[in-house]
Amino acid sequence: MGFFKSQFLSVIEWRDISKDIIVYRYPLTDRDEIMNSSTLVVRESQVAMFIHKGEIADVFGPGTYKLSTENIPFLTKMLSLSTLGNSRIKAEVYFINTKRFMGLKWGTQNPIMMRDVDFGNIRLRGYGTYAIKVSDPTKFMRECFGTNSIYRVGDVETQYKSSIVQLLTDVIGESKLSALDLAANYKEISNMVIKRSAEEFGAFGLELSNFVIENLSLPEDVEKMLDERTKMGVIQDKMGTYTQYKTANAIEEAAKNPNGSNMAGLGIGLGAGAHMGGVFADSVANAKNSQKQVTVQCVKCGATIPGKAKFCPECGAVQALSCPKCGEPITKGAKFCGNCGAKLNVDKICPKCGKAVGKNVKFCPDCGEKL
Repeated sequence: MGFFKSQFLSVIEWRDISKDIIVYRYPLTDRDEIMNSSTLVVRESQVAMFIHKGEIADVFGPGTYKLSTENIPFLTKMLSLSTLGNSRIKAEVYFINTKRFMGLKWGTQNPIMMRDVDFGNIRLRGYGTYAIKVSDPTKFMRECFGTNSIYRVGDVETQYKSSIVQLLTDVIGESKLSALDLAANYKEISNMVIKRSAEEFGAFGLELSNFVIENLSLPEDVEKMLDERTKMGVIQDKMGTYTQYKTANAIEEAAKNPNGSNMAGLGIGLGAGAHMGGVFADSVANAKNSQKQVTVQCVKCGATIPGKAKFCPECGAVQALSCPKCGEPITKGAKFCGNCGAKLNVDKICPKCGKAVGKNVKFCPDCGEKL
């Protein structure tokens, strides 16, 4: 009578309506029996696994199967069943979800330390998403799954999230990229993390199928310094703009305090800005003045001429004599050059170039003019 009280299962299937179940054990009570000739339905992205006495007996991919000794070797080998249609099977049935579980979150619980070529030792924080899937159901059942009736994504998420952050840290450290260049290489870094994860995740029958970096950021104080550096770069060599910038900041700070206690500070800020502007204006004026050509008066006609002119453009008079040895200007009647000490004979002066020459010289050694 106990045999007839058992419940024979004609169809075995799992209609997955969840979003996070990886392994589902088909509910069998002590009265449930799997018949030889029962129907097994395995849907897409599923694998069915029969376990007998703690050992994996058979694995079925997507499809519909008529359970019999012909297509299930363990029925005959392990249970020694007859070929009668009402033969009973005592085994556990597990369904493994092989779909991709997407949108899982990862983040750096503690900052990542790295050596940056621009800023030295810095700390990075980051976050993003990733996706995993069961790539080898048999290995996954042996390495990860216990005796629970349901195994969810959350059961593996905590463990492998740490592995992902560790892989990311290694990839960033080995890339030697500057912190300012990381954003332009998110895709390349993600692909490298996926590639590095194949061995570690594959050992448990899992696969990191997608990895997305949403953000890698520096500490807040470092980001503020970068912002200031960017602002200064925009106004570099523009002191007038800098003065306006500092003055506007001082006014803004004063506006935040209606009691006027910051007015003294505002005056100091305005005075400093005005002083900087004055210094800049004086520098520009001095530069312009230094660029102006120095002028003198002609020794003969008094016309205004360039300071370095040797002849007057008005009357043609020679303005200065030059040493025949070093070329430095000398005064008329001098016997020695004040620059090189050469003895001078200024009895003759070239009418063309103004060079002082000896009295017996017939042609100017500088310009060749006949004397």
